[in-house]
Amino acid sequence: MDGRRRYVAVRGGMAFGVVALAAVFFRHLPPPTAGFRDIHSEYVKFLSGRDTVTAYIAFPERPQPAPAVIVIHEIFGTSDFIRQTTEQLAKDGFVAIAPDLLSRRGGTPSSPDSARKLIATLNADTVTMDLDATRAYLKTVKAARANDVGIIGFCWGGGQSFRYATNSPQLKAFVVCYGPAPNVADMPKIRAKGLGVYAENDARIDAGLPDAAAAMKAAGRDYPYTVYPGVGHGFLRTREKPEVADSAWSAVIRFFRAQLKS
Repeated sequence: MDGRRRYVAVRGGMAFGVVALAAVFFRHLPPPTAGFRDIHSEYVKFLSGRDTVTAYIAFPERPQPAPAVIVIHEIFGTSDFIRQTTEQLAKDGFVAIAPDLLSRRGGTPSSPDSARKLIATLNADTVTMDLDATRAYLKTVKAARANDVGIIGFCWGGGQSFRYATNSPQLKAFVVCYGPAPNVADMPKIRAKGLGVYAENDARIDAGLPDAAAAMKAAGRDYPYTVYPGVGHGFLRTREKPEVADSAWSAVIRFFRAQLKS
């Protein structure tokens, strides 16, 4: 958006879009998979308990209702990368919605460092409540098949995607992009199919992979994952090796299409 402020429609009114963060920090996701050229995107608001959550939602222009994917942001909050990822999922045929999980803290701030500090103040149970509210909101979206819902998260959001799978038996699929695993004791609660996306140059996160995979196997849950070569943490955002990022994204889309019957 090159620093420009944009205006976007909200059901029931208008809301200002956030100022774009530096392009070097959040880069655009190109469309590596064939899909829908025409999409519609907007900001929406819905209640979670007594609080209001703001979310960015994108729809593919198609005649039939589409399966849905919830997008969980990184520790930087709802960034350009998250909005572009949401739009890309719509181009790939899904109704995609990215709740701003900092809504209870006044929304994602313009500074990534400020967002990171606010993320540290979030309560895990409240995050679950807001994700439940997002899934409930999808039931009101006529363009979405609300019983066919998946979730994807990046970095901090990747860990939240994995953790939410332990709290939502109705979830059909979850994707963890370089995020930590939840408590081992909670893994038997998972009913959704999972997919892991990890980076070779990410020792901090990768150190927990063998234990996570073993715990999932012990719980009778399959958790296929790929450690992508030559890239580091956040490679889907930074696109340090575009061909690797595109390969990983294509695998994510194939997974969602298979599990959500897109």
